[in-house]
Amino acid sequence: MTGYFVTGTDTGVGKTYIACALVRRAMRRGHRVFAFKPVETGCEPGPLGDLLGADQELLAAAAGDWQTGPLRGVYRFPLPAAPRVAAEAARGAIDLEHVLRTQRNGSTHHGASFSVIEGAGGWRVPITSDADMSTLSRMIGFPVIAVARAGLGTINHSLLTAEAVERDGQKLAAIVLSQRETDDPAAARSNQAEIRRRWSGTVLIVGSDLSPLDVLLPIP
Repeated sequence: MTGYFVTGTDTGVGKTYIACALVRRAMRRGHRVFAFKPVETGCEPGPLGDLLGADQELLAAAAGDWQTGPLRGVYRFPLPAAPRVAAEAARGAIDLEHVLRTQRNGSTHHGASFSVIEGAGGWRVPITSDADMSTLSRMIGFPVIAVARAGLGTINHSLLTAEAVERDGQKLAAIVLSQRETDDPAAARSNQAEIRRRWSGTVLIVGSDLSPLDVLLPIP
């Protein structure tokens, strides 16, 4: 089983957009994809009154909408905050072993050949009192993709995230600069070049053209 753990340099950097794009590109290559965001905060009630994870639903839909129940997402909380904070506000708690069992079930027992696991927020976002997003990533064991803004501030945030991921002993497969329509393409290319000067790995710019992600995909 191959796959990636997708983290961000911050919240709102385009992590779900890139994760969904990666899922769709993998499906075009012939993969059956398990797309999973185990924890989501800032959730609102759905049509049946249960909390709905918008990002979780987007990922499941991108993978063909075959996932049901906890395979669409294990935890949903209404407070838009870090998972630990949101769980405590809801008088709940997050069981990482339960998350891991669900992820392994989805990745290995449903015919999937490729997995995309999306974290919540960034690498150091707390999940429990003694675990953060890096802990979950290490438990899952997939290489990491760090999604960052393409514009101002991304050099610092991207390099700090790269340092943290690699210091934790994780393989950082790529930094992906998520370019929005309002971003200056020349500035994005300049940021890409500066990051490459200081980090030797793969640095991609992905906007409306999703094809740069193909270099990250295995052949089925």
